[in-house]
Amino acid sequence: MLCLVLAAHQAGAITCNATATSTSFGVYNPASLLPLDGVGNVRVACTTLLINVLVAYDIQLSPGSSGSYGARRMANGTNSLTYNLYTDLTRLSVWGDGSGGSAMVSDGYLLMLLALHRDYPVYGRIPAGQNLPAGSYADTILVTVNY
Repeated sequence: MLCLVLAAHQAGAITCNATATSTSFGVYNPASLLPLDGVGNVRVACTTLLINVLVAYDIQLSPGSSGSYGARRMANGTNSLTYNLYTDLTRLSVWGDGSGGSAMVSDGYLLMLLALHRDYPVYGRIPAGQNLPAGSYADTILVTVNY
């Protein structure tokens, strides 16, 4: 299970907030030759009381407890399971803050009166061949929306 924590703020006449659905991988089989994939979601909702305001934002994910975008780690006591989070279905672009070879998701659109939300899938993958004891492994990722 991967827990996503949110951070957002207000900028002038626009307010944006994010909500996230954790990326749940299910049961990992160390004997499997295939990686285990999961999908979560980040939803960004922006509101304004003005008409026709351009909103643009970047969505960043922290590296988690590993401190590295190269290989994030979920922990269970002293055991850790390597995984990563990606911006794309092919799982080629690691979702981070733009540093260390990672990419962030950027979007922008014309915001009319009231609110609009957009969903952004978070593609997760646990590589095959990690021989670890059974248990519940978790990590916490901070989601930041800058606009």
